[in-house]
Amino acid sequence: MAVVDDVRPLASQLERSYEVYVRGRLKFRVGRIVYVAFSRDESVMGFAFPKDERAGLVASDPGTFSLPSESDLRFHWAHADLAQLDPTEARELVVSAWCMVVPKKLVRAYDLTHPDGPG
Repeated sequence: MAVVDDVRPLASQLERSYEVYVRGRLKFRVGRIVYVAFSRDESVMGFAFPKDERAGLVASDPGTFSLPSESDLRFHWAHADLAQLDPTEARELVVSAWCMVVPKKLVRAYDLTHPDGPG
């Protein structure tokens, strides 16, 4: 079972990433782009995810993953029930989401310094 504190230190340390609270919800941004956000009760993590792969993600584990609300389907976004994720999987989702919003040179630098993934 993952919780916000399993991913918060990692997200805070990723280059160009910073945390903000918007309407009582914790979000992580790069510039003005949100790449991870938590529900108010911190039970659901929304994260950047390729639109064309969302259906497959949800179909692979519908108890863990879900689509965003209809109004948010236009964004590259998916949701995960944190209680269904282990901490390592939650950290991997955060890093993958971060990779979608930063320049590729930062992704390459991260990969070189973290060859085994976010752990």
